[in-house]
Amino acid sequence: MNLALHIARRYLLSKKSHNAINIISGISVFGIMVVSAALIVVLSVFNGFENLVVSLYNSFDPDIKITPYEGKTIPYSAFSKEDIMKIEGVAHYVESIEENALLKYKDKQYIATVKGVDNEFLEMSGLDSMMTEGECKLESQGFNNAIIGQGVSYYLSTNIDDIMSPLNIYVPKRGKKIALDPSKAFKQQGIFISGVFSIQQEFDVKYVLVPKAFARDLLDYKDEISAIEIGVVDDEALTYVEGQLKELLGDGFVIKDRFEQHELLYKILKSEKWAVYLILTFILIIAIFNVIGSLTMLILDKKEDINILRSMGAETNLIRRIFITEGLMITASGALAGMALGFLVCLAQIKLGLVKLQGSGSFVIENYPVQMQFLDFVYVFLTVFGIGILASFIPVRQIVKNTSNIRVQAE
Repeated sequence: MNLALHIARRYLLSKKSHNAINIISGISVFGIMVVSAALIVVLSVFNGFENLVVSLYNSFDPDIKITPYEGKTIPYSAFSKEDIMKIEGVAHYVESIEENALLKYKDKQYIATVKGVDNEFLEMSGLDSMMTEGECKLESQGFNNAIIGQGVSYYLSTNIDDIMSPLNIYVPKRGKKIALDPSKAFKQQGIFISGVFSIQQEFDVKYVLVPKAFARDLLDYKDEISAIEIGVVDDEALTYVEGQLKELLGDGFVIKDRFEQHELLYKILKSEKWAVYLILTFILIIAIFNVIGSLTMLILDKKEDINILRSMGAETNLIRRIFITEGLMITASGALAGMALGFLVCLAQIKLGLVKLQGSGSFVIENYPVQMQFLDFVYVFLTVFGIGILASFIPVRQIVKNTSNIRVQAE
């Protein structure tokens, strides 16, 4: 049996001569428990928001996007669709055309990005699950249709049931100089709106989806495209497919996965998560100061026991281990209780949705998103335990040394 552990456990559970020691020990455990639970809950909420953002962006952005290194367009002769589709893990191949345009609906005007795609894009993105009005169709009864973002719809005050009012799209004529009459510098085509989607504000206020052939005709493109969008079979294939594309296409293209397409956003999410983690860690350090006070009072309370142990031949290292173990037991019990409490709070939020988002009617979800990750529990326990070791070592080293000096002087 580990003697230091046995004695430390007895000291922890037994009644002390001064009730204040029991109170301070209880406060220590409670404080560590609350901060540990807060760490688990906060990290899990940040995980939930991160996954929510990723899922929203995945509803519009491809897994991998290929754009030209220079210029705005890619000619067909620059790549081979067949070679790309032969790469293991590629599930979807979409050619897209993008250009800013002036939109006019009745007496309203708005500038947005017109994106020409085909039905493969709708299948890859799963946009049909994000529709708030109408249908997710680029063609209907042989006519071209547009699918617009909810923000675009708001600014233009569109009505998809009005079959007499098309959405007019104006783009500068390709290769033409600006004429004295501005109307002659623009090419215009009309298209009817089939539906409205809502993903998140960045997309909702920016995009109008139209058939690729319509966009090519509007922009006077022959065989050029703006980007190639790739969908992969699963996340595990993402890195492999990206590497194969870079090897196949060379240096003339910019190839980005879904995270690299919004690198700054994901960095901000990560930095916010760990900034909050550090703030709560500082609060944890303050809470663990109670452990120092508890151990200090316990050592003073057990001076007679220390002297008896020394008389029986116990070395200073053994006595130190006893009280360090005592501090670690206080820390570990608070950490484990806190992680259990944090787990239960997160589980309740996932199952019951106890905490609602303010103004949840305007969000795609009603409750705070939560996702627990095993590594977060490991990080929290190691953080609490590491700080607990330092907090236990400081008073034990000094006070046990002082009690030893007192005993020597007494002799």
